[in-house]
Amino acid sequence: MELNALLAQPITLPSLPRAVALLMNELSAVEPNLRRLNQLFGTDPALAARLLEEANTPPFAAQRQIGGIPEALALLGVSQLRALVASAPLGTTSRSVPGMNLQHFWRYSLHTAKVARALAGLVHHNQIAAYTAGLLHGVGELAMHLADAGRMQTLNSLVGPLDLRRARLEQHLCGYCYAHVSAGLAWRWQLPETVVDALRHHHAPFDNDVYEPLAGVLHLAAWRARAREAGLDARELAGSFPGEVGIALGLDIDMVLQQDPIDWKVHPDAGDYV
Repeated sequence: MELNALLAQPITLPSLPRAVALLMNELSAVEPNLRRLNQLFGTDPALAARLLEEANTPPFAAQRQIGGIPEALALLGVSQLRALVASAPLGTTSRSVPGMNLQHFWRYSLHTAKVARALAGLVHHNQIAAYTAGLLHGVGELAMHLADAGRMQTLNSLVGPLDLRRARLEQHLCGYCYAHVSAGLAWRWQLPETVVDALRHHHAPFDNDVYEPLAGVLHLAAWRARAREAGLDARELAGSFPGEVGIALGLDIDMVLQQDPIDWKVHPDAGDYV
C-alpha cells in the first residue's frame, strides 16, 4: 500500500483500558485534578492524540498550534473531555491490532516519551514537545498494522515491530516507514510543525536537509527504549549507540543512559508513569 493511500484511510487507534477507566473516574469528580488528568493522558498515545487533535480544531483552536497535553487540557472543558474519553476504542484483545503486542507498545511509547523529555531538558529543548513526540512517534506502526496487516505479518517474520532495524526494513520493503506514517497522522491532527518534522525524520535525522534537534532527541530516546525492549547488554548498547546523532547534540552514550526513567517497570498507579 502506498503511503498516501494508507494515510487516506480512517485509522482508529486503540487506547489502554486502564487509562480510560482511570480518566473516567477522575472526570466524574466535581473538580477533576488537572495534574492527574495530565498524568493519565500522558500514558496513552491514542488518548493523547485524540486530545491534541480536538484542541487543534474549532472551536478550541488557539492562535497557535497546540503541541502539549497541559495546553490542550487548559482549552477543553470537563464535558468535552468526558465525551472524548468515553468514545475511545479500547485495546482489549490481542487482535485489536493484528501483529502488535499492545502492552509492549504502550510501555515502549511511554519509555520513549520519558527519555525524550529528559534528553530535551539536557540540551535545553522544549520538554513538552519532546514528550509529545516520544509518546506519539510509534503510532504509525499501529496504523501500518491496521491498514496493511498482510505485509506487516511478513515484516514481523523478519524483525519485530520494536526492533532497532525496523525502520530501515520498512523503508526498503514499503518505500516508507512508521515514522512517515506517524508524521502524516500528526499533520492531520494539526500538531505543530516542529513536532511533525521530528516525527518524520527521527529515524534518520541527517536525511533531513535542515537538521531538526528534536528529531535527534527523539532518535536517541527511541534507540534507548528499543534497546531496553531488546534486552541489550553493555557491549551491545555501545555497539548500537547512534554516535553521530549524539555528537550533533553534544551527548555521549553515558549521558544518554543517565537519563533513563527512574524505574523502567510499569507501576500499578498510572500516576507514577509520568
